[in-house]
Amino acid sequence: MDEAQLRHCFTLLDGMEHYGAPTGELSLVFMSDTDLAQLHADFLDDPSPTDVITFPGDEEMDFAGEICVSVDRARDEAPKHGLSFSEELTLYLVHGWLHLAGLDDLDDASREEMRFAESLCVQLLHAEKAIPEFVLHS
Repeated sequence: MDEAQLRHCFTLLDGMEHYGAPTGELSLVFMSDTDLAQLHADFLDDPSPTDVITFPGDEEMDFAGEICVSVDRARDEAPKHGLSFSEELTLYLVHGWLHLAGLDDLDDASREEMRFAESLCVQLLHAEKAIPEFVLHS
């Protein structure tokens, strides 16, 4: 993974109308399924595995938020969706970013809006050749 690629990716996302996130430092955490499921249990009272969890930031502390993603989940789900590992992991990062931008996916209508926004963001990243390259190590 190249930090410059990630910065470029999030700079593009932040420039999208309606999908800018709070200002400040953005924390990205790449985790195992087990570790992310533990966060899910600890903070959301749901012990099931998940692909991404987003924690809001604090503008007064110049902290945009934190996006935690499961590398294991991306590795396992990518082939099922016809995506590369990098594309699947980027989708999780986009999803987390959109939560920071104020979208949620708690009901059918908001889930539909989230999927639409994800699609727009991923299209932009593809068009700009800004999908970060992630290498999966065994």
